[in-house]
Amino acid sequence: MTTETAALTARARGLVRTGGPKDGSSWLEHVLGWTLVVVVAMFVTQVGWL
Repeated sequence: MTTETAALTARARGLVRTGGPKDGSSWLEHVLGWTLVVVVAMFVTQVGWL
């Protein structure tokens, strides 16, 4: 692997980050996750699938 390829790969990895625990947004992820759980639970109870 050449230096140019390594630099391009490192730059591409930096551009495609999707976030995660290292971004310091764990509280936001928890809130959004539990909100999704509650919304899905409300939808399921309204529809009556289970």
